[in-house]
Amino acid sequence: MNFIPLSVPNFSGNEKKYASDAVISEWVSTGGSLINGFEEKIAAYVGMPRAVACNSGSSGLHLAMLVAGIHAGHEVIAPALTFIAAVNPIRYANAQPVFIGCDDSLCIDPAAVRDFCQNNCHMQDGKLINNKTQKHVKAMTVVHVFGNMADMESLMDIAKEYHLVLIEDATEAIGTYYESGRYKGKMAGTIGDVGVYSFNGNKILTTGSGGMLVSNHADWAEHAKHLSTQAKSDELQFMHDEIGYNYRLNNVQAALGLAQLEQLEAFIAHKHKIYDQYKVALDGKNGLRILPFKDNIRSNKWFYSLYLDNFSMKRDELIAYLNTQKIQTRPVWALINEQKPYANNEAHHLQKAEQYREKIVNLPCSTNLSPEDAQRVIDTILSIG
Repeated sequence: MNFIPLSVPNFSGNEKKYASDAVISEWVSTGGSLINGFEEKIAAYVGMPRAVACNSGSSGLHLAMLVAGIHAGHEVIAPALTFIAAVNPIRYANAQPVFIGCDDSLCIDPAAVRDFCQNNCHMQDGKLINNKTQKHVKAMTVVHVFGNMADMESLMDIAKEYHLVLIEDATEAIGTYYESGRYKGKMAGTIGDVGVYSFNGNKILTTGSGGMLVSNHADWAEHAKHLSTQAKSDELQFMHDEIGYNYRLNNVQAALGLAQLEQLEAFIAHKHKIYDQYKVALDGKNGLRILPFKDNIRSNKWFYSLYLDNFSMKRDELIAYLNTQKIQTRPVWALINEQKPYANNEAHHLQKAEQYREKIVNLPCSTNLSPEDAQRVIDTILSIG
């Protein structure tokens, strides 16, 4: 019986060739031409004029905070249901998050965001001020969870009304775009002020680690590039005009990224096929649901969520049992406001987030997962009764 992993890379294209070419050229560090090529290809794919490569999604989000002017004394509205790496960059910038719960897409709930802004804050001199802390609520971080799309129409309206910078954490959502509505054709990460993608090892497109930043403000993107390369103002004389960071992607990673991007649409098509297989077989069976993606988007369907509506096993029992059958699964993240570093931060409208946290199991979803192995996952779950 073979082991079925949760989500692993798929290097079935030109990865070895391109990486080997990078090694042969002896450009393996952060100055190779493939980095520029990868930035250009990603920018073209998502429909943005400029993309800035960095060494992780987390560093990209930190750069986003910096170029957006977020600093000590500011607060940032953030989702409670997400991976902690989406929130830590707020602290890197010495600001504080205010946590908001999710809607049924698992993304931040626009109604709850609006309620916080209307009833817990006030406008003063064009700034949103938190009534409790008297701090300036400067921005909102929106995470497109598992490749779903947050309700960007509502969230952009809120951001405009309350003068909030909107940062899109699209680290799980490259390839997701609107098929209808105000933002028809727009990719996740390209609608707000600044967006960030991740190429971590478990992502649909991976460079092992790595990320990319895009922005609707050309000067923000250029500033991010400057900060990511140690803020050198004179490369020959090693002059630096502000505090910079070693957030650069290297040339070998860019080689992997270029090869992965060539296959991205095929990866997404495979994700759709396996998702549909799970949905047909499991949705509505034995007290189970497969959570849907929104109807008005083409999602990359990065992760699949099995919801234990009225199942005979609890979440952790099912995860443990599947592990004995060599099937790797996982729960959704613990809420960020429950984490020790954020225990004292404000949190609002958490009921749905708490419910989904308790009842979601993420199923195997690799882009090289075979239909036969997916069927084994299905059969194993249904055999429980």
